[in-house]
Amino acid sequence: MRLLALPAFTDNYIWMLHDGVRALVVDPGEAAPVEAALQSQGLQLAGILVTHHHGDHVGGVDALRPRLDGPVFGPARERIPQPFTPLHGGDQASLLGLEFQVIDVPGHTAGHIAYFLPEGAHGAPLLFCGDTLFSAGCGRLFEGSPAQMQASLAALAALPGDTRVCCAHEYTLSNLRFAAAVEPHNPAIAQHRAWCETERAHGGITLPSTLALERQINPFLRLSQPDVVRAAQQRRPGTHGDVEVLAALREWKNGFQ
Repeated sequence: MRLLALPAFTDNYIWMLHDGVRALVVDPGEAAPVEAALQSQGLQLAGILVTHHHGDHVGGVDALRPRLDGPVFGPARERIPQPFTPLHGGDQASLLGLEFQVIDVPGHTAGHIAYFLPEGAHGAPLLFCGDTLFSAGCGRLFEGSPAQMQASLAALAALPGDTRVCCAHEYTLSNLRFAAAVEPHNPAIAQHRAWCETERAHGGITLPSTLALERQINPFLRLSQPDVVRAAQQRRPGTHGDVEVLAALREWKNGFQ
């Protein structure tokens, strides 16, 4: 199995997984990058996985249907272009002979889901997490609550450390700048930021990350760390507990430059 990140719009990635003959794509916000990859590599589109309803994740679904020989999977509690197979947490999605576990991860949107593929012949585990978890960050709370996002991130953080985190945006450097403001004395943040800057300067991408790395650099997965708690309390005095810390950090990040 080959994993590809197809750039879309200004900072999106549409993830493609293929076996040399058939492919699946995740969150195709536009069709053109997918069509170009299918054509250049002679692949058949066997399925589409959708994490949530935002246009930059579903905008290309209908345009891809003429090429599609398989299902569209998506969150049962969101409006996804019909027809699609609705999924809830605990369900499985079968594509390319692989069994993806569905995890409910509300917060960014009310019905957001993620797809987890355990370790197998394809290599280390894979997590397609849409806009819930980013490298060194998390999604904005457009429809969900801080409590929902905290629970969603905790569920993802509990997955194996070698899980490849395939999020949908190239936000890593801006997120790392925020992470450094929260934890200025965290050497892992500074080290990873230097690597990412080099990669981006040479036209590379910073993804996928791993959950082991995210546990070291992502303030939204480090809500109980003393420096993270202190930073949140400086922004919002009286803050205590993981949910309140996340709420304070997310509010801070919304206006962070």
